[in-house]
Amino acid sequence: MGERFKNKIVVIVGGNSGIGLAAAKGFAAEGAQLVLTGRNAQTLKEAAAATGPTTVTAVCDIADLKQIDALMAKVKDQHGRIDVLFVNAGVGAFIPVEAVTEADWDEVQNVNLKGVFFTVQKALPLLHSGATIILTGSIGALKGLPTNSVYAASKAGLRALGRNFAAEFVGRGIRVNVISPGPIDTEIINRTKGLPPEAVPGMRSEIISHCPMGRMGRADELTGAVLYLASSESSYVTGVDLLVDGGAASF
Repeated sequence: MGERFKNKIVVIVGGNSGIGLAAAKGFAAEGAQLVLTGRNAQTLKEAAAATGPTTVTAVCDIADLKQIDALMAKVKDQHGRIDVLFVNAGVGAFIPVEAVTEADWDEVQNVNLKGVFFTVQKALPLLHSGATIILTGSIGALKGLPTNSVYAASKAGLRALGRNFAAEFVGRGIRVNVISPGPIDTEIINRTKGLPPEAVPGMRSEIISHCPMGRMGRADELTGAVLYLASSESSYVTGVDLLVDGGAASF
């Protein structure tokens, strides 16, 4: 492996499983100093063990702004800066419109949209010219799918945040991009709001039926794209939404 991120401080919000953990392993292999967050202390411990002895972890629910403050204070104390901020935390939901409650709406938006906005806001004092921000979106923002309206709205909002952050921060030398996965085979499907365990196999089959490649993607199949957007190799790339979806949104 190379050393594109040697001595770089990489903060991955939602780095304890799935796409975030796969990216963390990729960054670690290229010399990064990692700060990983998640809501589960045990999976964070396992993620730290998988990425090296210098990895710093913090239990953080970005729906709670005080927890974001505590995270940024820890990053400042440990490292003093952020070179790469990968905001990957998110929650899923498959709920029919007539069944959505205000609590359902708030739970999804508070993480996927509000939490993302305030994570970036509170990270800004630690970011510098040359730093990069990557937000995890979803092709759900681009496609119409039954029972997906609450989640899709949150990711469409995140996509808009990415463009507007990019426009606002370009003068500071900070690049901002979105990476939008298609159907990825991670544990999140088992924790998706509105999807009981007995419905998961059927949902998997339904998802795969819409995949041009005939399968769901693997978390590590996004790692190369994340590292590209985080590296100097993409120095002239900002404000994009990079689809890593096996063609699902295109045909």
